Amino acid sequence: MAWRAVVLAALVAAFAPGPAPASPAVDYVVHCQGCHLADGSATPGRVPALAGSVGRLAGVAEGRAYLVRVPGAANAPLSDAALAELLNWVVARFDPEGLPPDFALYTGEEVSRLRRPPLADVVSAGRGVVEDLESAAAGATSRDALQ
Repeated sequence: MAWRAVVLAALVAAFAPGPAPASPAVDYVVHCQGCHLADGSATPGRVPALAGSVGRLAGVAEGRAYLVRVPGAANAPLSDAALAELLNWVVARFDPEGLPPDFALYTGEEVSRLRRPPLADVVSAGRGVVEDLESAAAGATSRDALQ
């Protein structure tokens, strides 16, 4: 009788569907959502929101590098190409309005170049990127007023 159970289990295992292929949405749930939550919002006092801000970051060189090098991204057990797909999905999902018109999608090659070393001081690095963005915006506003 026990052999029948073994045979039945083997048959079920043989015909069971394999794991679903990974997708950026699944990778977000597995590697990002624990801190950034399902809607890309902040974990107050700990993790900044992606929603409404990540597009501006991904639109400038310093911000692109920052997003690749935050430890959760840099250390994720994803290939460079899969991390590039995940970052592109995050930007499109949580801040498409913040993207500049000339936004270029992340590539596996870019991620490979930027990924190491992960940031040691995420907070300071993030502040620096935000300050640079604000300075650039203030400069653009000043230039626009002069024209």
